[in-house]
Amino acid sequence: MRRIAKFEKVSLNQFEKDFGLNTEVTTATIYDTVKLPKRATAGSAGYDFYAPVDFTLAPGESIKIATAIRAQMEEGWVLKIYPRSGLGFKYRVQLNNTVGIIDSDYYYSDNQGHIQIKITNDSKEGKTLTVKGGEAFAQGIFSEYGITYDDEVTSVRNGGFGSTSK
Repeated sequence: MRRIAKFEKVSLNQFEKDFGLNTEVTTATIYDTVKLPKRATAGSAGYDFYAPVDFTLAPGESIKIATAIRAQMEEGWVLKIYPRSGLGFKYRVQLNNTVGIIDSDYYYSDNQGHIQIKITNDSKEGKTLTVKGGEAFAQGIFSEYGITYDDEVTSVRNGGFGSTSK
């Protein structure tokens, strides 16, 4: 297996800017408990992303999770974010953008490449989802990609969500 990336935390300052959830616990305390993504088994393709706090989603509800995580990866690779398979199967949990795409240059963005994940409980069976802080709720898979022979893009990213289309 080729090693092409490294997970890190964004700064506490960046996490505090992006967190935005009402909680009785300070963001510094939450930040200190954040775990870096990791694989559950040697054969796992996906790196589990862990919820920084408890959350509950009734059917139709959404939440944006500031993970406090960033990914530094080699050029030519992308990190794809998906809901955890079990949550998708049991609750029909979906990412609001279907698949999160974390480009290699996102790491250098003004927001420090902070990976934020917005999910929705799209349950048709009326099931409410509860995830405890520290539990895996999403997974990321690194994939290599190619470009066309005539690609001459020289633009440089300097922003987060939707910044490459501006």
